[in-house]
Amino acid sequence: MASIAIIGGTGLTSLEWLEITGSEIIHTPYGEVSSTLVYGLISGTEVAFLPRHGSGHTIPPHKINYLANMWALKEAGVEYVIAVNAVGGIPQEWPPGSLVIPDQIIDYTWGRESTYCGIGDGPVVHIDFTRPYSDVLRDKLAVAAKQAGLSVETKATYGVTQGPRLESAAEVDRLEQDGCHIIGMTGMPEAALARELGLCYASIPVVANLAAGRGEDIITMAEIERHIGEGMKKIRLLLESAIPVL
Repeated sequence: MASIAIIGGTGLTSLEWLEITGSEIIHTPYGEVSSTLVYGLISGTEVAFLPRHGSGHTIPPHKINYLANMWALKEAGVEYVIAVNAVGGIPQEWPPGSLVIPDQIIDYTWGRESTYCGIGDGPVVHIDFTRPYSDVLRDKLAVAAKQAGLSVETKATYGVTQGPRLESAAEVDRLEQDGCHIIGMTGMPEAALARELGLCYASIPVVANLAAGRGEDIITMAEIERHIGEGMKKIRLLLESAIPVL
């Protein structure tokens, strides 16, 4: 049984370097999970891997069954969840390919099933979300990054938009005024659901592009894919360093 799970986003629909040891289909009271849960070894430690967009990247951000995904990880015995996200970067000094370990989040999504409360006969639980990410896990990831010789930004607010379209330049201006540093589409309700389930959750976004209006050109998928590929090489180094200490 793996106590550590990795949730892969855009650019990480599979861990090609994972030494696979097995897989499991988990059925939940909340519907179907994005994909079969894959188990494998990283640096000799067993982890579970779940691609949130499905194995073929076919599920858009607003259609992901976040409730089922997080419930499945809990049912599998996971304690630590490391989420990988592809994001747009607002600060000019955070170029594409940069790694971020955010400490705050702002939710701009709508219409997503965002809580287990009110489903069934369970009690209403008001979780504390002052610090939305596990400080313990964030600190371990930051130390592991340093040991791997990687530079990461650890003071950042993740603005979560609805998607699947990218933002307008004016929307990015508003997000910056709100205090956001990175913009993605999958950080919520994932983080809040993890907190409801008592999971230690942290995110490692990869800056895939400068946000709208921050670069000189329009944003293309070719550009995003190129920078994600560079970022995922760093993600591998970080995970290989972090997993053993967890």
